[in-house]
Amino acid sequence: MSSPRQTWPGAGQPPTPDGAESARPAEDSVAVARPAEEPRTTAPDVHPVDESRPLGRILLFGIQHVLVMAATPISAIFLMSATLRLDASLTVDLLSAAFVLSGVGSLIQSLGPWKFGPRLPFVMLPGGAPLILFIAVAEQHGLRTATGAVILTAAFYFVVLPVFSRLLAFFPALVIGTMIVIVGVNLVKVGAVLVTGRPGEPGFADPVNLGLGMATIGFTVVFYLLFTGVLRQLAVMLGLLAGTAAAAVAGAIDVGGGAGGGLVQLPQLMPFGSPEFNLVAALPLMLYSLASMAEATGQTVINAEAVGKDIDKRTDVPKTVRGDALTSLFGGFFGLPLMVTSGENIGIVRVTGVRSRYVTAAAGVVLIAIGFLAPVTSAISVIPSAVVGGTAMVVFAVITVLGIQMLGRSDLDKHTSTFICAVALALGLLPILVPGVYGGFPPNVRILLESGVAVGAFVAAVLNVLFHHVRPGVAARLSTARTESDR
Repeated sequence: MSSPRQTWPGAGQPPTPDGAESARPAEDSVAVARPAEEPRTTAPDVHPVDESRPLGRILLFGIQHVLVMAATPISAIFLMSATLRLDASLTVDLLSAAFVLSGVGSLIQSLGPWKFGPRLPFVMLPGGAPLILFIAVAEQHGLRTATGAVILTAAFYFVVLPVFSRLLAFFPALVIGTMIVIVGVNLVKVGAVLVTGRPGEPGFADPVNLGLGMATIGFTVVFYLLFTGVLRQLAVMLGLLAGTAAAAVAGAIDVGGGAGGGLVQLPQLMPFGSPEFNLVAALPLMLYSLASMAEATGQTVINAEAVGKDIDKRTDVPKTVRGDALTSLFGGFFGLPLMVTSGENIGIVRVTGVRSRYVTAAAGVVLIAIGFLAPVTSAISVIPSAVVGGTAMVVFAVITVLGIQMLGRSDLDKHTSTFICAVALALGLLPILVPGVYGGFPPNVRILLESGVAVGAFVAAVLNVLFHHVRPGVAARLSTARTESDR
């Protein structure tokens, strides 16, 4: 647990105009004035991220995180089951394992035992690119090889982490801010697809789903406008529940789809049999892990921004990556794809102003309980995707705003910084805005190019080095050479 003498930045100082910091942070640290929404209730030497709140309140806030994000493991496992043609009992086992491992990972990242987890309010989830890569490996080499690839990649994290941590000096606020904007835009798109469906598929832009998504956003705005205190901090959850009630009135809830099963379900160890290890088959996941570490860097920094905590990138980012690796290692033995730290909950932290890491730890406990209790899983699974998507769009858009705020402190008035940000955004947003643009490239190359976050981070980091380090050094040497030649 963090030292009780740790203080949050700017303690005892009056707020500065426009949210500016009173002092410029060190290059490898993050410091942001705390949001005004959350009043201090503990001794002044305890940072809000380490605050212990009443158990009932912590549990409520934790459930809010779970309700907003529970659709991710459900949709991930259902997609995996449908694509790989898994039977119903195996699907239930995997869904139980996904919830339990999401909870375990959230506890690791939030509580930070030993060198695992940054002790920030994080939630871990399956899904996204790791799920697609897992399915691709399973279709080509079999499920046992796919689980072996996950285990090998988790070990690969630990091998390359010392090298990666040395490169973190090349990730200043300009690079990370650009990366977070790309992450936020990508997540807003994910939330929007939950509301609209995918273009070309049946039911795309269905008016009922659009209405439910917009109504959910409207409910959230009204609750945030009218309420104060705890109720305002729960506006996201209340908006989601109100949207679900509206869906029930509109007859848009399939109650039968969440029925069935017993009271308790236990995750099954090695559900596909003993893992098979094939380095060639694991290569796509290993390549993705490099992009995942870059994304974990941005998420750790922006999470620290959201809670107003000083961190050292060279020590705290590796803790996040180790938490990802350890949870993925466990998940591989339960048949799951790579588990990654989720940036989605950062928006909830920012909207509610509740920064305590014990809230996401409580969310981890709730996720584990859901994994063991079949009726709870069934109840959550009936929440319409359009309602979840409406909530997610608001929460994810907040992440984009956080990235913009970080860029605002990155000397964008300098032409070189503006140019670096513009080029990185252009190339990073390309695969997000135009899906399949790299479809003609070799598969292993496509893995990296289709990760807009990885492309944006790499381009921003390289251009930052060229413009802000290499070019000034070359200019200084040329100037010195001219001066010496004139003597």
